Amino acid sequence: MARRVSAPGPARLKENDESAGDSEKSSSWLVCNANGCYRLGSGGSRSRRRSINPPPPVLLFGRKGHLWEDEKKRSSHVDPSEHFLAWAKPPQNVLVIKKLMDQEVTERFKELTRWLTEERKMVIYAEESAVRDLLVRKDEKFTCVRSKMCIFKEGDQLDDKIDFVICLGGDGTLLHASSLFQSSCPPVMAFHLGSLGFLTSFRFQDFRDEITEILEENFAGRAGLTLRSRLQCDFIKRDKEDKGYTKKTRHLVLNEVVVDRGPSSYLTNLEIYCNDHHITSVQGDGLIVSTPTGSTAYAVAAGASMVHPSVAGILVTPVCPHSLSFRPIILPAGVELKIVVSSESRSSAWTSFDGRQRQELHVGDSIQITTSIYPVPCVNSENQIADWFVSLAECLHWNVRQRQRNLSITDCHV
Repeated sequence: MARRVSAPGPARLKENDESAGDSEKSSSWLVCNANGCYRLGSGGSRSRRRSINPPPPVLLFGRKGHLWEDEKKRSSHVDPSEHFLAWAKPPQNVLVIKKLMDQEVTERFKELTRWLTEERKMVIYAEESAVRDLLVRKDEKFTCVRSKMCIFKEGDQLDDKIDFVICLGGDGTLLHASSLFQSSCPPVMAFHLGSLGFLTSFRFQDFRDEITEILEENFAGRAGLTLRSRLQCDFIKRDKEDKGYTKKTRHLVLNEVVVDRGPSSYLTNLEIYCNDHHITSVQGDGLIVSTPTGSTAYAVAAGASMVHPSVAGILVTPVCPHSLSFRPIILPAGVELKIVVSSESRSSAWTSFDGRQRQELHVGDSIQITTSIYPVPCVNSENQIADWFVSLAECLHWNVRQRQRNLSITDCHV
């Protein structure tokens, strides 16, 4: 029988937090990237101050991943192109996330997990929905591999168990991986087996060589990383009976948080504050607040600019605003946005976080949004620039048109 994952005890979590803090304090290497300039390990121990500069991110990725340090460049200025993955210890526990209801992906899932289990001797974690697939359950040759897997359900605690994440599918698998880790996220390697695959840069046919290069100690410092920033969204809901009581739930989103009019036929009527300063009102179908990673998702369909994931910023994009002058804007990554339903609104609004956790937003409720200290470290297939432009060309067909023909000699009039 497959093993099931149970939530860790408070003592275990405290122990991990303390050990992580000790590791973070051990380095003073200056790093500059989309999240700003900071000393390695300075992200998790200091309280957040109001600033337009982004908070320093935590650079410990899961249990064993961290940013590679070049001893020769320890005191030099390091930019995002020099972000590489390293392991404190050899990774052992790998989470494999697959696209559901896809026969091809299921076959690749079985091939990958069999190789990781039998040849790499790794411990596989998989969702209950993945191993419940008929092609998995009815394959007698796969029974041995399946029995060794650690099966988890939505809501199980994985933060102190996973060293490495592999996604098989499209962009939705990466978004799902992000949602499973609401604090430090392990390094993620995404294989393109979905429909669009803008965020999945690896091709599956070479998975053995690609994964071996990431896991082997001899290759430390060769696997490039893109630290994709996330938004920390606090949904503050006022109690209907006790107006002085509020309930706060927190979500970390990789793409965007959306506030829209839901099933109502009325316009949304929202107020937006930036660092407690009222900046504008929104009257239209809704509002998108996205990360640079999310700029190529819903935001670009609503008219926002496409922003490279290493650029620090928060995108604010209206959805069908009832105003010709309301254009999308990009704000500094460190600001704190607050979205509330106007007291003059004719109806409530609805919100969703990366397309999930849909909730109703009443008058008096609010959403506070800022950049999280926990990015998603994504392994690059080639490098940050090449991967992004390849995705723009192949997935969105950016600037594709027929080439203008040159003039022939006979067409020239001297």
